[in-house]
Formats: sequence, structure tokens, C-alpha cells
Amino acid sequence: MRLSVLTVSDSCAAGTREDLSGPALVDLIKKSQRIEGARISSTMVVPDDQATIEAALVKMSADSDVIITTGGTGFGKRDITPEATMNVIQRRCSGLEVAIHRHSLEATPMAALSRAIAGINGSTVIVNFPGSVKAVKECWVVVEPILHHAVDLLSHCDDGSLHAAMAKEAQTAGGDNGQTAH
Repeated sequence: MRLSVLTVSDSCAAGTREDLSGPALVDLIKKSQRIEGARISSTMVVPDDQATIEAALVKMSADSDVIITTGGTGFGKRDITPEATMNVIQRRCSGLEVAIHRHSLEATPMAALSRAIAGINGSTVIVNFPGSVKAVKECWVVVEPILHHAVDLLSHCDDGSLHAAMAKEAQTAGGDNGQTAH
């Protein structure tokens, strides 16, 4: 699985502040026990500029199964990562958004101020995380266990082979008789 990390921050892009959340996310990905064969395709730091964010997402999508952004999801006047993401994706992943928000709200009521979204651009999953290291770690807990399946679904979305194989495996194991929740 090819993952990319996009940090969105005026101060980090200008070099006046060190990017901590992007490297923290890269470290979490590299240490993941749930994502076999994960590799970092690219990392970038861009300012809170909608056209720049959109261009970075499009460029990263060409070589990534998953892009995780960090930063620019709050109420600040220059926080426009969700808007840039909306302009790049074709479909929203509302269940993923809800799962992240729900988990984050258990950690802090301030998570209600996040406008982060998730969606699909072609065959690339794009997920917005807030910009703090704490929030990155909280959101990663939700996303990590489902990324592999999400990428598998996108790579097999046209032929139904993934769910057919899962149904057969479930029947063999005495599982859910081939019924899936999605």
C-alpha cells in the first residue's frame, strides 16, 4: 500500500515552524503492524492555499493508494483543507468521517471544531486529519485498521471479486454465511 502525507500549514511551509504532525504520521505508518507492505510514496508541506493544496492532492493521487492530510481543518480563516479536498474527490466517505469525529470527541470536546472530511479521488482514499500531533495519533487509531480493506475495495470495485472471496472465506470458517455489512 502506497501512502502519502500532506502537511498543510502556512508557518511550516514558510519554515518559521517545524512540522511535527507530518513526521509523526509518517512514523505511525512505518510502525504499523496492521498495514503490510506500507510504504511512504511522498510527503509534502504546503501553505494554506486552496489551489496549492488541490494541486498537491492531484499530484499525490497519481502515486498513492491513500493520502492523509494534516492541518487546515479548523475554524481559522485560512483553514481550507476540507474545501480543497472537496474539489478533488469524486465521492465522500461519510462513514469514515463519522468514525474519526466520534473517536476524537471521546478524547476532547474540541474535536467538534474539526471540519475534516474523507473521500475518494479515482482509486485514492484521501483523509483529512487536524494539525496537532495529538489529533494525528487519535485519528490514526481509527483509520489504521480499515485502510487495507478500503484500498482492496477500490482496487476490486469493478468485478466483485473481493467480496466474493470474503463471503467464501466466511462460509468456510462458519462465519456470516456470506453476508457483509457493507
